[in-house]
Amino acid sequence: MNNAARKKLGLACALLLACSPALALGYRTSVGAGADRIDVVVVSGTPYAMGFAQGRLMREEAVACMGRFLDGALASGAAHLQIPSLDEAWATIAPFTDPRFVAELQGLADGAGVPFELFRRAHMVPVVSQFACSGVAAWGPATKGGHLFQFRNLDFTMTAGLQDYPTIVVYLPSPGLPHVNVTFAGCIGCNTGMNTVGIVLGEKGEAPWEDFPFDLRGAHFFTMFRTILYDAQTLDQAIGIIRATPRIKKYYWYLGDGKIPAAVKVKAFAPDLLIWGGGDPMDELFPNVLPHCIYQTMDNPLAFQALSNGQGKIDEQEMIALSRSVASKNGNLLNVVYNASQLELWAAYAEKSQMASTRPYVHLKLENYLDVTKVPDGAQVLEPEPAAP
Repeated sequence: MNNAARKKLGLACALLLACSPALALGYRTSVGAGADRIDVVVVSGTPYAMGFAQGRLMREEAVACMGRFLDGALASGAAHLQIPSLDEAWATIAPFTDPRFVAELQGLADGAGVPFELFRRAHMVPVVSQFACSGVAAWGPATKGGHLFQFRNLDFTMTAGLQDYPTIVVYLPSPGLPHVNVTFAGCIGCNTGMNTVGIVLGEKGEAPWEDFPFDLRGAHFFTMFRTILYDAQTLDQAIGIIRATPRIKKYYWYLGDGKIPAAVKVKAFAPDLLIWGGGDPMDELFPNVLPHCIYQTMDNPLAFQALSNGQGKIDEQEMIALSRSVASKNGNLLNVVYNASQLELWAAYAEKSQMASTRPYVHLKLENYLDVTKVPDGAQVLEPEPAAP
């Protein structure tokens, strides 16, 4: 897109924004290359409008990805992954779910031109399923430059083919904090993400099948993480949102704040909640704890050794190496390393049957995507259009 076209788009956006409170604005570009190319979608406006823009820009991929994911769940034959159970799960968590998430999901379906039920049911599969995963954060004297470096490994099934649709969505909400969700086409739930004040999130699932059927009378972290990214200006505010939210199942969560910098590990075994900072003697991994570090991984001894050896020199490359080394060998779908102090990330997706831990980590700087009218060359632009539900 040349400068004249950019100016024309900017003027059109300004005029339409003055007239429409629910305007769909956005563009689609990419980072990486070849097999490691990742779609980047930038959307702006109300939750419904952002969903609508994403549905328009990613229609083919979103429908294919979520449709395949849902079909795979149904084909498994497992009772908890059949339509009645998925519908019941939605009905149970809906009263506890952020209305902005519901509005965006409806906008996504409308923009893609498919029934709402397709996306709604696909988003319930993780709610009733298990995760494994790993997370680590290091900051201050433990790192180069004192920055907050944090990673999240998503160890989850690769048979559903989610890795064929790698997508990073940058949200520019009105109102709310701009934030990034490292995800898959058509999936607006957040497994990991970061906002523009440096709040960064990760997760490790711990709910055993012995707990099934899960008590779903609360909010799933999938939706709660989006609420945190919308609203949390500080680490204390992020923790406050968790405390105020009825929670379900058993998880470890990792919350970082790149401004302080600092991070905490949250043991959220509903209804109980424990929160540990770096070097906390109450951390269940004590005495294998370190100041300015938190971790809970698929291989805790290895993580502790790497963090101990890396004190004072941990950076993105050290974190990438540790992310690779603790990844599950039974399915490693997505790994993301953050420098939350500099608002940048490195993402690796699985490629076909190759684990994410074996793939290159592709770099993205969030600051390059914070103006929807500044469109990169070669991007696909959504012509501004009203998107009122």
